[in-house]
Amino acid sequence: MNTDQAILFGLLALVFTLLVWGRWRYDLVAFLALTVALLAGVVPSDQAFAGFGHPATVIVALVLIVSRALSNAGVVEMVARYLVDGTRRLGAHIAIMAGVAASLSAFMNNVAALALLMPVDLEAAAKAKRSPALTLMPLSFATILGGMITLIGTPPNIVIAAYRKDALGEAFGMFDFAPVGLACAVLGVVFVATLGWRWIPAARGEHDTAKELFDLEDYVAEVKVPENSAAVGKRVSELDDVAEEQGCEIVGVIRRGQRLPGLARRVELAKGDLLVVQAKPEAIDKLVGALGLQYTRADRDRGLLTGEDLALLEVVVPEGSRIAGRSSLSLRLLYDHGVTLLGVSRRGVRFTERVRKLEIQPGDVLLLLGPREQLPDTANWLGGLPLAERGLRVLQRGKAGLALGVFGVAVALASVGVLKLPIALASAVGVLVLANVLPVRQVYESVEWPVVVLLGSMIPLGAALEQSGGTALIARQMVAAASGLPPAAVLLVLVVITMTLSDVLNNTATAVLAAPIAVDIARQLGVSPDPFLMGVAVAASCAFLTPIGHKNNTLILGPGGYRFGDYWRMGLPLESLIVLVSVPLILWVWPLTPSDL
Repeated sequence: MNTDQAILFGLLALVFTLLVWGRWRYDLVAFLALTVALLAGVVPSDQAFAGFGHPATVIVALVLIVSRALSNAGVVEMVARYLVDGTRRLGAHIAIMAGVAASLSAFMNNVAALALLMPVDLEAAAKAKRSPALTLMPLSFATILGGMITLIGTPPNIVIAAYRKDALGEAFGMFDFAPVGLACAVLGVVFVATLGWRWIPAARGEHDTAKELFDLEDYVAEVKVPENSAAVGKRVSELDDVAEEQGCEIVGVIRRGQRLPGLARRVELAKGDLLVVQAKPEAIDKLVGALGLQYTRADRDRGLLTGEDLALLEVVVPEGSRIAGRSSLSLRLLYDHGVTLLGVSRRGVRFTERVRKLEIQPGDVLLLLGPREQLPDTANWLGGLPLAERGLRVLQRGKAGLALGVFGVAVALASVGVLKLPIALASAVGVLVLANVLPVRQVYESVEWPVVVLLGSMIPLGAALEQSGGTALIARQMVAAASGLPPAAVLLVLVVITMTLSDVLNNTATAVLAAPIAVDIARQLGVSPDPFLMGVAVAASCAFLTPIGHKNNTLILGPGGYRFGDYWRMGLPLESLIVLVSVPLILWVWPLTPSDL
């Protein structure tokens, strides 16, 4: 092992440790590793930012933009309108939703597909009066499975196709992944719809996160401001410190029987005003004593949830959102945006006390209260995904056909080789912007920049590891460890190792690191690298054991009330099934023919 290899292996080990630890964002970890590699001289300075212009990075960004346009046009809503039926048996509902999810994920980003279908699934659960925990995990797994079918379905496929072009001179085509990916997706969907959902812990079926979050009766009250109260003459915002100290939140003011607009943050309180307070009963009692307030009879006709200008919205926090790792207090959510955080649900546990100081984690579900017209922008600013359609988006349903047509033409032109895929997708984005299906500002909002930074940083690191001989060294060790085994068995080992890594690492990073190793293994064995590249593509996409291996698993963590250890119960049999199905299919479709490499 030479010096460059030692430095790169050390850096990648540190990256692996930090990603598993999860305290730092994966894009920051990758970019810092690239910076250290540049300073150490193991990545040439002229290759520092080559990854940001790499075709794989560009395609991932463009797929996210097109997915947003399809959402704006109401394409998913058009499909889902015929699916929500609370009278269906649970198994039938899961089968239909999983089938649609896998189909959508084949042609749009699978994270976007889940974000669009999750509100539909939650609505169906509410109509059927059952816990969403029984259906969200099958839905998430189905979107991951569907991404395996085409080139644009999931970032690992894009990475593998781009690497094949760099290594062998020609990329995989749009539907080269379909023979293996489609079989895995179909069998996987059948599994989650028939057996898989039955292995979700029974206790999760007793939780309904949305219902629990909206159960506000125990901690909303009205208290009166008497003449001698310390609150008289002060603005509501000036009482924040006292309210916070007592564990309360002041969420409104009623004056002469009428609720004042919004949260009345700048209103100067007068004798006879009523403060609407959110807190536990004992905390409200402390606030009454601290400010010299008086209890009053709660009047449901003018209560918290009936104000015409106020609305409630629950959102799930994805990885990389603005509020992840921060509190609503540090973001000045109430002061700057006039929106208050009423409650947080995390893995089936509801937080309602001192939530302003709670550090929010990816997968949490937030219950927001604020002016109806302000909530959509605030939720978007936070980076949260609404868990229910509450009239916050105006869909351009009349343009659904146009959006589908433009996207279909782009895919067709790329598939037959008339246009390269990045050019075809960029052209589709241009047409959709000109047709106003996608406003210009949403072009930038649609891109998941942490993924772009991750790819842009990891691609030069992967190239440096390959150029230093590091990947060849790993390949030699793997081949030596499997000495005497046939190439098919080595492929099986590679698939299992890659799949295990993907369960704890970002799947895109796993594909970047494993692709050159796969080619070097094939070279060591003297066989075609295609089956090994396909094995990495399948394995990197299959992260079903943990909530951190794939973003979709993180997104359902809070809404489903799942625990970390719930995923493997359905995920381990599913991953085993994928291995048993994919390896023989790969060897049949992509034979282990001798290679000239």
